[in-house]
Amino acid sequence: MSDIFREVDEDLRRDQAVDIWKKYGPIFMAIAAVIVAGTALYRVYVHFETEKAQALGGRYQAALELSRTGKGEEAAKEFAAIAAEGGAGYGVLARFRGAAEVQVKDRAAAVAQFDALANDGSIGPLLQGLARLRAATLLADTLSLDELKKRVEPLLPQGSPWAPNARELIGLATMKAGDLEGAGKLFDQVMTDPSSPPGLKQRVEVYLALVKAGSKAP
Repeated sequence: MSDIFREVDEDLRRDQAVDIWKKYGPIFMAIAAVIVAGTALYRVYVHFETEKAQALGGRYQAALELSRTGKGEEAAKEFAAIAAEGGAGYGVLARFRGAAEVQVKDRAAAVAQFDALANDGSIGPLLQGLARLRAATLLADTLSLDELKKRVEPLLPQGSPWAPNARELIGLATMKAGDLEGAGKLFDQVMTDPSSPPGLKQRVEVYLALVKAGSKAP
């Protein structure tokens, strides 16, 4: 008897499955087609984006070679072209390199490009900070000490990756202004900051030696 009930139950389930398929089968097929098409389109997109990145990488390297061989203007144009179509990868790198090429002949234009990067939230705080530091470095000889401090102030909070470099820049400007004691304090902060890179500390050791020699001078 139990076998009969099981067979009936299976027949009912089969009939229900057929009815459900007749009613909703086209919808299921349409959904499946959309999923397959979407997956295919994504794979095509990834394929072309990879090829694009490889192509941009080659162009970026070629632009670097132009720069190395003294063809700065040509390099700047190529970096600008890559930046216009490169997106968040090589595009951002090209914007930084392009500004660096421009600074050789037009410091104001380079500062404007670095300022644009510093104000571009899409590239992230780390690169924004780098752009701010680069712009301030270009202007360090022309700004007053207060103006320079105002420019790099956002980089100084504890934990900022660019704080040691910003203090180095302010320390040099402070030393130039004749405040050796103030400069020495800033350089000491760089030396005691565990996040300061070794190369930066080596430079600051030289600055501290100059500060000490100057403070002992009659």
